Amino acid sequence: MSFFDKHVFFCTNQREDGGDCCNNHGAQKARDYVKGKVKEHDLSTRRNSIRINSAGCLGRCEEGPVIVVYPEGTWYTYRNENDLDEIIDEHLRHGRIVERLKI
Repeated sequence: MSFFDKHVFFCTNQREDGGDCCNNHGAQKARDYVKGKVKEHDLSTRRNSIRINSAGCLGRCEEGPVIVVYPEGTWYTYRNENDLDEIIDEHLRHGRIVERLKI
């Protein structure tokens, strides 16, 4: 059993050579947004135990920006805060995978 009910990793990698990467698509801002929303909705307490983390390169730059949710191992891409809100509400709160954002 995992320590967290859900563990969300945001690729926030920034390539030194200027190549395309998740952070060029606002990944750090998106991660901060989701972390704030999870806290606002009281989803990060021990009772619900959702953890939001930054990660280095997750190796899927061509599909980025990307996040992965464990323990399911579900990979998502997103374009805006509406997509992130849908992942929070559907997957993190209700355990339903958001098929349209899945990669």
